[in-house]
Amino acid sequence: MITYITKRLLFCAALAVAPMLATAPLVAASCESLAGLKLSNTAITAAQIVPAGAFTPPGGTANAPALAAYKNLPAFCRITATLTPSTDSDIKVEVWLPVSDWNRKFEAVGNGGWAGTISYPALAPALKGGYATASTDTGHTGSGAAFALGHPEKLIDHAYRAVHEMTVQSKAIIAAYYANPPALSFWNGCSLGGRQGITEAMRYPADFDAIVAGAPALNAMLLHAARVAINYFAHRSPDSYIPPEKYPMIHNAVLQACDAFDGVKDGVIEDPRQCHFDPKVLACRGGDGPMCLTSAQVETAQALYSPVTNPKTSAVAFFALLQPGSELGWNVLAGPEPLGLSVDAFKYVVYKDPNWDWHHFDAATDIDLAVKQDNGLLSRTDPNLKPFFARGGKLLMYHGWADPQVTPLNAVNYFNDVIRTVGKDAAGKSVALYMVPGMNHCQGGPGTDTFDKMGAIEQWVAKGTAPDTILASHLTNGAVDRTRPLCPYPQVAAYEGTGSTDDAANFACKAP
Repeated sequence: MITYITKRLLFCAALAVAPMLATAPLVAASCESLAGLKLSNTAITAAQIVPAGAFTPPGGTANAPALAAYKNLPAFCRITATLTPSTDSDIKVEVWLPVSDWNRKFEAVGNGGWAGTISYPALAPALKGGYATASTDTGHTGSGAAFALGHPEKLIDHAYRAVHEMTVQSKAIIAAYYANPPALSFWNGCSLGGRQGITEAMRYPADFDAIVAGAPALNAMLLHAARVAINYFAHRSPDSYIPPEKYPMIHNAVLQACDAFDGVKDGVIEDPRQCHFDPKVLACRGGDGPMCLTSAQVETAQALYSPVTNPKTSAVAFFALLQPGSELGWNVLAGPEPLGLSVDAFKYVVYKDPNWDWHHFDAATDIDLAVKQDNGLLSRTDPNLKPFFARGGKLLMYHGWADPQVTPLNAVNYFNDVIRTVGKDAAGKSVALYMVPGMNHCQGGPGTDTFDKMGAIEQWVAKGTAPDTILASHLTNGAVDRTRPLCPYPQVAAYEGTGSTDDAANFACKAP
């Protein structure tokens, strides 16, 4: 029999437990139950648990080395979905949710080129880091721009709508699975992914709390036009094309002229804008040869370092695509043909003709035509990020000075435009740029191209100010052989005068 005292004790215990029950998180949904989740313009096509180490990306078995990145993945709930914000939309999305040890944060990852695929290699490290993560193909399959022909809504999806819709629906899926929304939302992308992140800050300032944008392909249509223009110029005459066999010779001459400007001879130019190398010094004194440039090749090399101009008016159409130190990668923009990504822009967006031939390109008219046809869709570059910053948003940009595909001046000029627009107090508080000497496009090259982007932005969010330095490494055969500090622009890493020049501890960030 329950006595009066026992009843009182039970009653008091219930009162004590009630507040805890009221504030405890709701029970998370099962992964499989998310297949029935109802979301606007969204059809969830699969929801299943992937056991630890069991994920293989579609078609991944053909590339055994790439599979190593997925071997150590923790167990996760894999959601695949199709988003249809317009009647012509077919946006594929994947959302990966850690089964355990979720850090209560969301990291969306970006694409490259014209997208057209889920970014599995970027999803994997985000999941390993404890983040709920998501990626989209931006509304089409395949690496080119043929999808845009006759499908203006699909081009809008690619330009910005797919990423935004993915972000909104991913947050809803996360909230349903964990019974809690993410405490913080991050974007992490490079190249197209860098542009996607900055576009999010411009168009949808509430989507993310912090954005990592590497090598942003801003001014996209103008960039495409400038790439075709510079390649066309490189092939203007039979002897104007510089064969790849001459790239090392030019690169070594540049290093001989400018490498020591920063006080250290290390095969890396700290700030290429301080290097005023003139290819004329390599002019052949007799006939053409492997260790010299013909007069036409000298003009080509000079053009690669110079702003792209209108050949009729000499007006500057776009800033210089390449910087001193990038010579070993000149085949990307000055190879046998223009970059395929840019040729596609003209075929399927500008001229809407799959048979368009780049040999018919006319810089005097086609650059302006490309900008007009785009009408700000791919090329929107608004430096007014006040709405994003007003919410406490952080934008961490980085770019390699030796990038042979997306000009590093894209990042430098946009950063400067943002500061001019929103005020200098934003530097270090809301926006920061880290230039990486010697790094190629997003990674690679002789520079210290390996660094923890998410660690840097997490530190920034936690402390309120951008990192004074970011430790970066260069690896050879998987082993670190050099470290350097990456400095917030416009500072550069300066050698202190003693100790190994391969040790970041012997460098300090200083004004140039």
